[in-house]
Amino acid sequence: MRITILLICLIVVPSTWAVPQNAPQDHDAHRCEMMQRGDQAMGFSQETTTHHFRLFKDGGEIAVDANDSKDSASVGEIRAHLGHMAKLFSAGNFDVPMFVHDTTPPGAATMAQRKDEIRYQYFETERGARLRITAGSHQSTDAIHAFLLFQIADHRTGDSPKIADELQNK
Repeated sequence: MRITILLICLIVVPSTWAVPQNAPQDHDAHRCEMMQRGDQAMGFSQETTTHHFRLFKDGGEIAVDANDSKDSASVGEIRAHLGHMAKLFSAGNFDVPMFVHDTTPPGAATMAQRKDEIRYQYFETERGARLRITAGSHQSTDAIHAFLLFQIADHRTGDSPKIADELQNK
């Protein structure tokens, strides 16, 4: 069952990454609305920052950086946001991603139910912060992977859907 879910995610999600040049306007409208909700919910501009979502064997991570190393306001806002998300996610609260994406991201309900099996570690980086997510069961790991794969597709980050052993070069 676990492998079936991951295979479905790996087949379906990549097909959403590449948006044809003549994509319907509703795709662009969705992205624009998501970016506006993201600005509001996260407290920083989605245009001046970069999100990355990475999958690891034991979970994954969310990383956000200011595009300009001199943009200290965005760096501070990113750090405040990811620190706050660590606390909310630990409590099983996924309202912010639900608001930003205007839907319940896959995996969020399971992550909320299994909140006691999941650990969120906040780290500051030079240009922002990252939130490392680790799980204590296969079900929790699968939920984290589904959540992060959805983020990759909806934010159109171009991040790899492959599951790595660990973060490289950090």
